[in-house]
Amino acid sequence: QVHLVESGGGLVQPGGSLRLSCAASGSTLNINTMGWYRQAPGKQRELVVAITGGGRTLYADSVKGRFTISRDIAKNSVYLQMNSLKPEDTAVYYCNVVLPSGRTYWGQGTQVTVSS
Repeated sequence: QVHLVESGGGLVQPGGSLRLSCAASGSTLNINTMGWYRQAPGKQRELVVAITGGGRTLYADSVKGRFTISRDIAKNSVYLQMNSLKPEDTAVYYCNVVLPSGRTYWGQGTQVTVSS
């Protein structure tokens, strides 16, 4: 079992920045990929960005150049720096980890609201 705890969401004005954090605990030895997904009201959950243990990243086109993922393997944590936020970035953001077996775990989600 892997337990994920997210933090850092909130309300920000357009053009502002937020930093999300996710800490993993439990059976973290074999975590492969960590990442962030988001789900806006009435929409499907979508990938924002993922990072492998080797540091490879995959960003959604909509966030390229604005969001940056980083990972601290020693702390079993992943971070999402979000800059130049837009109203369309408003969503619940979920931390995600994938084990080599393919088993996936999710955090409880943190709300990000971009509004003036």
